[in-house]
Order: sequence, then structure tokens, then C-alpha cells
Amino acid sequence: MVVDSTDLKIYGEGEWNVRQYGYRKRRTWRKLHLAVDAHTHEIAAAEVTENDVHDGEMLEPLLNNVVEPIASVAADGTYDQRTCYDLLYKRTAKALIPPRKNARIWQHGHSRAQRLSRDEALRRIRKIGRKGWKVESGYHRRSLAETAIFRIKQIFGDHLSGRMNESQRIEALLRCKALNIMTSLGMPKSSVVT
Repeated sequence: MVVDSTDLKIYGEGEWNVRQYGYRKRRTWRKLHLAVDAHTHEIAAAEVTENDVHDGEMLEPLLNNVVEPIASVAADGTYDQRTCYDLLYKRTAKALIPPRKNARIWQHGHSRAQRLSRDEALRRIRKIGRKGWKVESGYHRRSLAETAIFRIKQIFGDHLSGRMNESQRIEALLRCKALNIMTSLGMPKSSVVT
């Protein structure tokens, strides 16, 4: 499973002010949070929130919508939070989340408690470097979520036309459903040319 989020523009007071008077601070948008199956490239779960909801808060609702067992979850550094690691530990899923640049170890190695996956990743990064860890752990497949976001925005656009929160939510989720139908019809096959 790979997880990411993106913003979708909405037409409202902030957008009108920008068109009328130029840049203003009161622009608003909706966030589309996606959980994409790395093998099938289908969107397994999607949620739409206000723009002030942090990505880490939405990991649990996304994973609760996935019925199948999850082997691993790849996400970007915004998910580097204890709550996210605890949730993945409960689901027995491997966390492929890069620790932040200034990350510190949460639990010392001499502790009798079970080692934390985040701390192990941090130790490995210190040993072989961040780039090496990303290759070794398979973190780069997280780009599949970005590809799904790119496909949604290219096919359906990056704005929502609904005026009410619920209609905007339904519109975004319908886009995800339509993209899943297109994906199930077939994905392009690519191969390395030497």
C-alpha cells in the first residue's frame, strides 16, 4: 500500500478574490487522501477533508477502509509520527516512512522492549545513507501514489465544481472510482530498453 495526498481547488470566496483583486491569503481547497494498492495500481481507499487536516491524521481512516491484509505502507515524511507507526504496528504492516532529517531515536537499543521500526530505519540511514535506505527498503514504490494523483488531475482536472462540502466529497470519490474502472481495463506495459 502506498499513501499520499493532494489538494483540489474549489471555487469560493478566496478564488473569487484572487480573480478580482489578485493574490489573497484566504484561498481554500480540499485535500484528497489516497491509499493505492502497489500491485494493482487501484485506489484502495480515499478520503476528502478540509485543507487544515494533517496527512498523518488520515492514515487510520484510510487503512480502516482496506479489508485485505497489508504487508507494508510507504508514505512520505509527513507520516513520521508515533501515531502512524503505532497504527501500522497494530496492523502488522511494515512502515516505509523516511524519518525526518533531524530525527532522533525514540527508544534506545539497550531497552528490553521490542525495537521500533522507525529507529531501525534511522540507524540504517545513518549507516548507508538516506538514498541507500530508500533503495534497500523499496521506498521508491511510493511514487505509485503520486502517479495515481497525476492521473486523476490529468484526466479530471485539479478543481472541484461542487459548491457544498458533501458534493465536493462525492465528486472527488467518483473520480477515484472512475479511475479504478479505467485501471481495471488495462494499464500500459513498459519494459527497459537497453
